[in-house]
Amino acid sequence: MSGIVADGVSRSFGTVHAVRDASFHAAPGRVTGLVGPNGAGKTTLLLMLSSLLAPASGTIRINDIDPLEDPLAARRLLGWMPDALGAWPSLTARETIVTTARLYDIERSAAEARAAELLALVGLDDLADAPAKVLSRGQKQKLGLARALVHDPQVLLLDEPASGLDPQARVQLRELLRRLAGEGRTVLISSHILAELEEVIDDAVFLVAGAVVDAAPERETVRAWRIRLADSATDRLAADVEQIAAALAMAPGALGTDRNGVIVGFNAEHAAADGLRRIVDAGLAVAEFAPAQSALEHTFLNLPRTEAGA
Repeated sequence: MSGIVADGVSRSFGTVHAVRDASFHAAPGRVTGLVGPNGAGKTTLLLMLSSLLAPASGTIRINDIDPLEDPLAARRLLGWMPDALGAWPSLTARETIVTTARLYDIERSAAEARAAELLALVGLDDLADAPAKVLSRGQKQKLGLARALVHDPQVLLLDEPASGLDPQARVQLRELLRRLAGEGRTVLISSHILAELEEVIDDAVFLVAGAVVDAAPERETVRAWRIRLADSATDRLAADVEQIAAALAMAPGALGTDRNGVIVGFNAEHAAADGLRRIVDAGLAVAEFAPAQSALEHTFLNLPRTEAGA
């Protein structure tokens, strides 16, 4: 089985169980999101996958290579982008990429060409000769991504890659990651900002208190939907609540408000569709009817919680 395979991986630091019996598969040609709150163990797991930290138990395979037994072979397959750049601050962006390429035994002329290609790819060509220490947080993230791609890796491990990026750069990052996955690479992204992951990932691995949690729903859960009537305004929300509650045969107190919209909970999409039909049949002009939470947020917020280790 190629891609990333973790089976029963655990790691503790003293009495803190950072990762506990984690098992998952990130497949080639797909972008997998490693989802969890701060402190869930995402970075510790990525460090083990990248061969920079040994697991206390369990096994890891990167395209069928064990990074513990053969870290050099694994690292030739891996592109690792940590949350913080960790570059040499006195080197320019170009020198950072060239130096990294040389560490992978890439000839200097090829390394210089690769640096120019990658800096243009991530939008840093105008800052190619600026020292890394003067780059902004977002620019350092771009440089970190370029550095991770220098040896054309087949597996990418990206820790909070969108941190500090402006909106346009985030869109460009999503497009690049989709393209890399489309080329058959395995892409694993860690983030606690679910909105950043929603548009780019194919699969999600949910990590809570160091453990991978099954996202399969065991019961129906209520999901919030935002409903906005045409020409609605803040001072008319109370009237909108009354009208929508009447159309749905619900008590007005069961509904909430958010900005210029009314929040209603439905326990399934078909229930939401039926609710929309009732509201339209009541003669109300619906300008907006959409989930108030993304599917990823809804799934994550309704995960069974695992107690953290002592």
